[in-house]
Amino acid sequence: MKILAMDTSSKNASVAILEDEKTLIELNNAEEKTHSQKLMPMINEAFQKTNLSLDDIQLLSCSLGPGSFTGVRIGIATSKAFADGKNIPCVGVTSLEGLAYNLNQEGYICSLLNANHDNVYAGLFHIVKKENTDYSQTSGYLQSSAHLQTAESDCTFLDLKDSNGNVTSQSICNFIENNAKVKTDNSPIYFVGDASMIYQNLLENLNFKNQNKIILAAPRFCEISSISIAKAGYAKYKNGNYGNSSILTPVYLRKSQAELSLEQNR
Repeated sequence: MKILAMDTSSKNASVAILEDEKTLIELNNAEEKTHSQKLMPMINEAFQKTNLSLDDIQLLSCSLGPGSFTGVRIGIATSKAFADGKNIPCVGVTSLEGLAYNLNQEGYICSLLNANHDNVYAGLFHIVKKENTDYSQTSGYLQSSAHLQTAESDCTFLDLKDSNGNVTSQSICNFIENNAKVKTDNSPIYFVGDASMIYQNLLENLNFKNQNKIILAAPRFCEISSISIAKAGYAKYKNGNYGNSSILTPVYLRKSQAELSLEQNR
């Protein structure tokens, strides 16, 4: 299955084409241009370099956010146009899910994205590796792949400031420990995302009741990748979690800065 994936939720625009879980190409562009200017040229370049076209694509995997409000809408609008024009099935993946897929690691993964002003977007996920039923023509054996399972806490918006205005890790700790599985499990917690680097000192001093070990992902894994958006989308597709373009709706988790400013001025 050939998958076209795109992420426009951050300053970096990212496009990838995968065949199942094998990456054919990934392109990234962090230049100071709007996503509306650079996304389509990147997609065209990806097709040219792989000798493919939209007619070859069998699945669209699109980042739904959270992240840049405008960027997310551009990626979703592009995916919807492709899906409707060519009748291609779609999968929506949050940017937090995509971050979790950056790590080829079983266990609990907490994705943290910087939401500015000492706020973060947080997602808690559980990676388990299952043997799938895909037969490899190359090796002649069943292939094992990682499937992402969303933990009960899911995704949320967290304010790291306490009632005195001090930045603490308490809201992150509460978010993770409120998950029913984590309450009874002392497995390590892996942290990934740009906010895990910004608040590294806070995370290193987290104190879980079950004494869960804290492991911070290397910086190279902390950027959202269209490859991971594709892999997460492929896993969802195999589990039946896909549909037409109507399933692609933005995930914001908080009000936009424009909405907040309007409320403050009322």
